[in-house]
Amino acid sequence: MRSHDRGAAAGGTRGRTTSRLLGAALVALAVACAPTAPADGDPEPSPPATSSPTATVPPSRTPTPSPAPAPEPTPEPEPEPAPQPPAPPPEPAPAPEPAPAPEPSVPPVTGDLPPAWRGVDLERLPTSARQVALTFDGGASDTAVASILATLDRYDAPATFFVTGAFARAYPDAVRAVAAAGHPVGNHSDTHPDFTVTTSAAIRAELAAADASISALTRTPTRPLFRFPFGARTPEDIRVVNAVGYVPVRWSVDTLGWKGTSGGLDAATVHRRVVDGLQPGAIVLMHVGSNPDDGTTLDPDALPGMIEEIRARGYTLVDLRDVGR
Repeated sequence: MRSHDRGAAAGGTRGRTTSRLLGAALVALAVACAPTAPADGDPEPSPPATSSPTATVPPSRTPTPSPAPAPEPTPEPEPEPAPQPPAPPPEPAPAPEPAPAPEPSVPPVTGDLPPAWRGVDLERLPTSARQVALTFDGGASDTAVASILATLDRYDAPATFFVTGAFARAYPDAVRAVAAAGHPVGNHSDTHPDFTVTTSAAIRAELAAADASISALTRTPTRPLFRFPFGARTPEDIRVVNAVGYVPVRWSVDTLGWKGTSGGLDAATVHRRVVDGLQPGAIVLMHVGSNPDDGTTLDPDALPGMIEEIRARGYTLVDLRDVGR
């Protein structure tokens, strides 16, 4: 009986010892499994041990704070634009060029010139007959107009006159007298310029102005008779006058009577120059004015004897009214 009690007591002692060892092992295991606190923070408290080895409390986690938003950059002020220099005043618009003065109107051409009269400055009549044309230019003065008309009337001799527009305006009675005597009056330009240095437009203006002044007195157009001032011309000048219906008429004999006695001439010299130049279709150039230096009028003085010898040599005197037809 005692032996059974001692065995029972010994068994009870062993049971309690085993229970204590098992509890200590569970505590050690719980400590080992607990999370380690971060190095820079306070250690989190360990959960209290419980009698139940399975009832472990999970550690609480401190929430990680959201990062603060980055501050918005302060906007830099925009630089003010540098002041612009004042704009230069606008340049004034160029003044419009004045419109050119209208050219005097040229009377319409009554018809095209026959081809034979184009492109030539007529020096001789286109004839083989013994015909001679006496012509007189009027520009500077009308001194001998009356004398010339009287001689032509006395001999019943035709002639052709070429006068400038300026002459017609200065001596209208002389121009009327020539026309009244039945002699054709042609165009010798308006102011007697050198056409070789005159523009085509200016040539046309010269022709138109002269025709207006002359035909107002003669009641007959000057066309187609025209003589170049100084006899100076170019092929283009001829084309221009042809284009408005004129045939330029030159000469084959120049008496040079305009030089006067101060130029070493006399009436006999003038007479001889004409006779020596006689040929079929000859055109003789003379002037109605006097020499401005000595006042002589050699052409009118030589005219009576000139007409007599021309006819004595078998020539007929004609005017130029048929030129251009």
